[in-house]
Amino acid sequence: MLINVLLAEDHNLVRNGIKSLLDSEPNINVIGEAANGTQAVQFLQKTNEVNLIVADYNMPGMTGGELITQLRLNFKDLKIIILSMSDQEKHVFESISCGANGYLLKNVSKDELIFAIKHVMTGEKYICSELSLRMFDKLSNHAAINLDGINDFTKRELEVLKLIASGLTNNEIAEKLFTSRRTVEGHRQSLIDKTKVPNSAALIMFAFRTGIIN
Repeated sequence: MLINVLLAEDHNLVRNGIKSLLDSEPNINVIGEAANGTQAVQFLQKTNEVNLIVADYNMPGMTGGELITQLRLNFKDLKIIILSMSDQEKHVFESISCGANGYLLKNVSKDELIFAIKHVMTGEKYICSELSLRMFDKLSNHAAINLDGINDFTKRELEVLKLIASGLTNNEIAEKLFTSRRTVEGHRQSLIDKTKVPNSAALIMFAFRTGIIN
């Protein structure tokens, strides 16, 4: 399968380097470039050939979360990978919760970048190994983590947790489960309280660690 990529990166040298790397890989073709989120959206409006966008998180004019939200709203089948210098947990969680399929740091190897692209094209999510290990370590060292909390989850809470880990927003979860946003927010808070994790990002990692999400 040929993967047509739109590359959104505001630094020319970085963009050229990533483009050269991707174009050297069989079955991956960079067919468009953008220096900011607005240009990326404009390019996508002119063609339906793009399968995947690889975008920086911090670009002029539009935040990473805003870009992902627009892309997910208007180009539902598009796969989205964030390739960023930012290793802040809040940026990772915002990206995934807004609908990104993957989040990678710019220091990843070529092999991991290519693996991530092919992985998300199958419909799965991917967070680079460095961030994943860091988050797992943080959870492992969290004194208050309650690995038995899973036994207290209701069926609906498990459904909500799986949808959170899939990157759906509260509104999307509410629509899918035929309930209200306020109810979903209540389930999310209940999950955090039961597992005693500090935030929603850690809640997602809890789900992976305990095998709720594969």
